[in-house]
Amino acid sequence: MLSFVIITAMKKRFITFVLILIACFTLSAHAVPEKKDIKVLILPKMDSEADDYRKVYFEGADEYDIGAPHEKGFKLYVKDGLAMTVTGEGKTNATVTAMSVLTDPRFNFSDALILSTGCAGSVPVTTVMGDIFVATSVFDYDLGHHADPREMTEDSTVTWFHCPDYDNSAVVYLSKGLTDRVFELVKDIKPETTPVTRTFMAHAFDNAEWATRDPVVMKGTTSSGDNFFKGKYDLANALYMAEFYNCPDPYVAAEMEDVAIGVALKRLGLLDHYVVIRTSVNMLVFMGDATPENSWSTELSFESDENTEKADIYPTAMKSLFEVGRVIIDSYLDGSLVL
Repeated sequence: MLSFVIITAMKKRFITFVLILIACFTLSAHAVPEKKDIKVLILPKMDSEADDYRKVYFEGADEYDIGAPHEKGFKLYVKDGLAMTVTGEGKTNATVTAMSVLTDPRFNFSDALILSTGCAGSVPVTTVMGDIFVATSVFDYDLGHHADPREMTEDSTVTWFHCPDYDNSAVVYLSKGLTDRVFELVKDIKPETTPVTRTFMAHAFDNAEWATRDPVVMKGTTSSGDNFFKGKYDLANALYMAEFYNCPDPYVAAEMEDVAIGVALKRLGLLDHYVVIRTSVNMLVFMGDATPENSWSTELSFESDENTEKADIYPTAMKSLFEVGRVIIDSYLDGSLVL
């Protein structure tokens, strides 16, 4: 009887041991894959802004769907520790894409440089088409109260009024140390322009000397707005808002996405990884004989060759912007740029 009890106990132990082995093999076979470490995340807004990066860094890259499928089919490209996706235009697209990528459990962005890149409209007199901007702060043009100038009761070109309810997300100040280091790397790059653009600017601004100078790389403040604005009232508002928010550098350009990405990064604890570079491909005022009606009443894409807001600067500006982006990326990869 005693031997029977011993044998039975041994069988139970053996079965338990076998079950443990099976469980271990099963867990091993279904183990969560290790996260891919990402060194640089590149965020263009339109496909044309991504072309040069795709050719140089992402030939043969792995492609991943991110979050809900993007209506334009944009993927996350990953190769050799670099990642890139086109966010889509506007703050909503930028926020959804950025959060989908940065919270994806397949990837680790804890040590990544996050580079936002794209086109912009810029401020006359202080900038020209083809200039490249390293942003040191970005504010949300849409938050607050905007009045129609026809309803103002006081004689003022500023028609924006501050609302403190939005201050947590109304402005993003980028890391001064990082933006200073980036600017030192790229400040001597000479962006290109074109004869057509020089002539266009000269004609639009009565041959003013500033209008035909060579483009440069500069630091500055940009605004993000879902309205693609142009004209003296909106420009006056933007200049005033940059001053109101104590932005560290002059207001230089308007774009549509960077404050949204910045707020997402701030909430994820990654704001000090953020670099924004933009290039001017149009001006924030109506030039020459341009009016709102003859500028915007047709349904031309901004990238169309028939769009007269940008002369022929767009492809040239994109190449120059890529050269700036490449210096930043390669410098981070080789360790000469640190966060």
